[in-house]
Amino acid sequence: MTQTQPEQNSSPDSSPNSQPQPKTSHTEFIWLMALLMSLIALAIDAMLPAFDQIGSDLGVSNANDIQLIIATVFFGMAMGLMIYGPLSDAYGRKRVIYLGISIFLIGTLISGLATDFNLLLVGRIIQGFGAAACRVVTMAMIRDKFSGREMGRIMSLVMVIFMLVPALAPALGQVILLFADWRAIFWFMFVLGVACFVWMALRQPETLDEAKRIPFSIANVTSGILETWRHPQSRGYTIAAGLVFGAFVGYLSSAQQILQVQYQVGDMFAVYFGLLALSIGLSSYSNSRLVMKYSMETLCMASLIAITILSSLFYAYAHSVAGHPPLGLLITYLATTFFCFGLLFGNYGALAVQPLGHIAGVATSVISSIQTFISVIVGGFVGYMYDGTVEPLVLGFLVCSVVTVIFTFRLGKKHTVS
Repeated sequence: MTQTQPEQNSSPDSSPNSQPQPKTSHTEFIWLMALLMSLIALAIDAMLPAFDQIGSDLGVSNANDIQLIIATVFFGMAMGLMIYGPLSDAYGRKRVIYLGISIFLIGTLISGLATDFNLLLVGRIIQGFGAAACRVVTMAMIRDKFSGREMGRIMSLVMVIFMLVPALAPALGQVILLFADWRAIFWFMFVLGVACFVWMALRQPETLDEAKRIPFSIANVTSGILETWRHPQSRGYTIAAGLVFGAFVGYLSSAQQILQVQYQVGDMFAVYFGLLALSIGLSSYSNSRLVMKYSMETLCMASLIAITILSSLFYAYAHSVAGHPPLGLLITYLATTFFCFGLLFGNYGALAVQPLGHIAGVATSVISSIQTFISVIVGGFVGYMYDGTVEPLVLGFLVCSVVTVIFTFRLGKKHTVS
């Protein structure tokens, strides 16, 4: 089992006369990585209860256009993911995270001060672009310290904490709305971003040794992109992850309309949304144990088959009741499906980056960027097809899972990670 030894890693700021680098415990490292990754989840999910208020305040006429508040964050993140990895390979992980958080804070200010819906969307793109650093560089930091099944286990533990944010974020957003308007949600994000910046600066040592850094150049970046894309395991699992995550983005985009508009759950929206998010967190925790016993490929395939069967049956039932099944059955279906998703998220990321540890930053950037672009396209289509019923969402889960099964089946037998 790989052991964490942050104190042995050099820092870009270290020198013989510099102050000793901070040292984080194993547990603190996991919490910090999860919180940094959670900035993007908070930026998405805390806004969901405010959709109606934002639409009314900024004059959004088409109800489905409000979904752009979600899609633009993912779009900005997809653009940023390609950049931060190569930068972190050249200049160290910490400096690049500082840059990303700073950009996130700028986007947060623009969104919070916006008086026009288009300007709000610009701020959201900038938020996503900045938060991308937290996503891609934290994954590279984990890859710096772990590999194989142990990396999959650590990723799963990070995901357990990470999933608490989407579980609690809508409730947090609703609480804020009880005392202030939707802009106050952005001020909360701003404060949390500053807190992450300070925690990283004071407590987390650099994980990438000076000797392992790759000078930043177009040639090096292009070489890393080509190596990542040409590797069949990385390419295959990247596409598969993008497809299956696309279905989940479709859910995020339409969840508020389905639960608050179609099912009229009102303030209970945060409760239902949180319970569904916790089902992914529970699954991620289970995966941290299962991955030490079963291969990641086996767990992914089992999850995809389960999603396919569940979605096939539920789509047939939903169609028979005009796309409006009882709320209890819908929540049960979604919770079970999301439990399967929890087994996929951490494992697919680990499988894709596993063979490219020597260029972890560039590889993570390429993998995450392509995956996110695919998921934005797929998820945007699924979400925008919302027609007042749950059929488009369930069909999206079904189609994405079937296609992803094909990719995973072709890869799983060839690349077993020990």
